[in-house]
Amino acid sequence: MKLDELKKYKKILLLGYGKEGKATEKFLKKYLPESIVGISDKKFDPNYLEEQKNYDLVIRSPGVKKNLIIKDYTTATNIFLANIKNVVIGVTGTKGKSTTVSLIYLILKKAGKKVHLVGNIGYPMLEEILKPIGKDDIFVCEFSSYQLDDIKYSPHISVVLDLFPEHMDYHDGVENYYQAKKNIITYLTVNDYFIYNPQFLELKAWADKTRCKTIPFEQNIPIENKDIPLIGEHNRENIKAAVTVVHLFNVDNRIIRGAIKEFKPLPHRLEMIGNFKGIIFYDDAISTTPESTIFAIKSLKDIGTIFLGGEDRGYDFKILIRTILDYYIPNIILFPDSGLKMLSLLKTMAKKIPRTLITSSMDKAVKFAYQYTPKDSICLLSNASPSYSLWKNFEEKGDQFQFFVKKYR
Repeated sequence: MKLDELKKYKKILLLGYGKEGKATEKFLKKYLPESIVGISDKKFDPNYLEEQKNYDLVIRSPGVKKNLIIKDYTTATNIFLANIKNVVIGVTGTKGKSTTVSLIYLILKKAGKKVHLVGNIGYPMLEEILKPIGKDDIFVCEFSSYQLDDIKYSPHISVVLDLFPEHMDYHDGVENYYQAKKNIITYLTVNDYFIYNPQFLELKAWADKTRCKTIPFEQNIPIENKDIPLIGEHNRENIKAAVTVVHLFNVDNRIIRGAIKEFKPLPHRLEMIGNFKGIIFYDDAISTTPESTIFAIKSLKDIGTIFLGGEDRGYDFKILIRTILDYYIPNIILFPDSGLKMLSLLKTMAKKIPRTLITSSMDKAVKFAYQYTPKDSICLLSNASPSYSLWKNFEEKGDQFQFFVKKYR
């Protein structure tokens, strides 16, 4: 929604008051000082949705489902995209978003571009555009499916990394989740770009039907494997995405190589915690789908213990369990609720079930790992399920894992 449209509303409600809500409040105070701005959030009032009736316009937080809105509404994402005149690179996908936007940002910065990293990675878009902006500044934005669920504008460059079932409870099914992701390209023009991973047939089908310029990921990246600090084939795909994007800005391969070599893996994403008592500990708390955990297993290979389970979102774990058995992982720790579903599959699929601990305690889980993980092998936290059964988010889960690993080292 453009500023001129926003100014028509005299009473505006921020529905949800996290980082993005607070940034939106600052934005409205600067550009709409005469409007009345209210705040309603579930953490303040369980009946927070009822406050909508007292306002002319609602600005929906990503965590609030769009079907709960009963008034005219917009979002911070729509306000940003409607009012920004600079080039926006928008990146989405089920996994790899934060790594990819961070890498694009670093490469462009090394190339001397004035670049801003914003969006779902933790830097609210509207807060960033309160700062001075040059006409040539570039915005690299991570978009979640929650943010894309009802956008009315597309970035100039839209990137989709991959597509797996996730957030099905929020979107009421996998088809709606995929549609939310597809929204990133809905408003692209003939002068815009859609960059996509050609390994995914769904993304190729999207590319065939869009009117913008379409570019599959470049397959030859200008760096040798030994110089890449990121583990796993999935991270090579993230690098391909980043390279494809920055080549649109004519960035030299020498600069790209240097930036990739310098890049530091983000926390909780196949992050090596250390080698303690002969065991190598990896924190991959970000892996909250079976596909992502399978990537982690294939990337690390020599795993002695794996931590699995969390909130049950109805995922199919058969391929994951088959992968665990194929890689002969001898020790498995299972957290509720989905851990019980995995245990049932293990009993059905395995001739001999690996040593298994069922627990709700990260403390007990780490003690078990220290006791049974074979020396010189890996202990991997990669739960293949969302964290919310026991933890408030994947960061809390990963931090807890690291705390106990270091406590008992």
